[in-house]
Amino acid sequence: MHILSDRCKVVQIDINSVHPNPAQPRRTFNEEELSELSKSIRINGLLQPITVRRLKSDYELIAGERRLRACKLAGMQTIACIIKECTPEKSAILAMTENLQRQDLQIFEEAEGIRRLIEEWHVTQEQAAYRLGKSQSTLANKLRLLKLDEEERAKITENKLTERHARALLRIKDKELRNKILDQIIENGLNVKQSEELVDKSLNDDEKPKQKRTIIVKDVRVFFNTINHAINTMKKSGINAQTLNSETEDYFECLVRIPKSQATSNGKKPA
Repeated sequence: MHILSDRCKVVQIDINSVHPNPAQPRRTFNEEELSELSKSIRINGLLQPITVRRLKSDYELIAGERRLRACKLAGMQTIACIIKECTPEKSAILAMTENLQRQDLQIFEEAEGIRRLIEEWHVTQEQAAYRLGKSQSTLANKLRLLKLDEEERAKITENKLTERHARALLRIKDKELRNKILDQIIENGLNVKQSEELVDKSLNDDEKPKQKRTIIVKDVRVFFNTINHAINTMKKSGINAQTLNSETEDYFECLVRIPKSQATSNGKKPA
C-alpha cells in the first residue's frame, strides 16, 4: 500500500513492494555495518529516504539499498521513498552514480557496474564516461581490471590492495608469473611503488634472452669415438662399413667407406 503524491515528495511505501535494482553495482554488504544501521533506524527512524521508480504494480530501487536492507532487518513494514520517473537506463546510471559518490565501492564492483551499464543498457563507453563524470581513459582503465580472473580479484579484494596495484599486475601477460608476483606483493605487504618496481624487474628478467649452452671440446678424439660408434651400429645392422684413420703433419684424417650395394635397401645409389 502506498500514498500517491507529487513528484519528489516523500511517501511511505510497503517495504515488500520495493525490489532491488538489477543494475546495482554493489555485490557485497558488510553484515556488521547493516546491523548497526538497523539499530540506528529502530531508534531514530530513517533519516534519508530511498529513491525508487514506479513499475507496473511495484517499485524498483534506484538508490539506497543499504538503507532498504537495514529497514527490513529492523522489521519495518513501510519505508520512506522519493518516487522518480525515469527509464531503466537512467535508473542504472543513477544507481552507479549514487554508489560512486559514496566512494566505498570495491574496485571490481565498480568495474563490473560500468561494464553492465555499457552492455545491458546499450550505453557506449564514451556516454558512460560522460554521465559518470569520468574521462574515457579513466573509465577504460577501470574496465581493464576485469581482465584479472576471479581468483586474482578475490586475493586483491581480501588483502585490500588498490586499483594501482591491480593495474601494475595487468602489465604481466603470463598468468602463472602474474599470480607469483601477486603472492609476493601480499606476503611482503608491498606498497604501490614497490609493487611496480617488482613488476618491472620480473618483466625485465623474463625478456632477457636465454643464454645458449656452448659445448667446448678440447680433445678431437671425442669426434672419432662418435664416428666409430656409428660404424659399429651400421655393422650390427649388416652394413659392412669401414673407417680408416690417419694423421699427417697438419691434419687428422678419417675416411669412411660404405659399400654401394648396402647403402640403400634396393641397392640403388643414394640420391
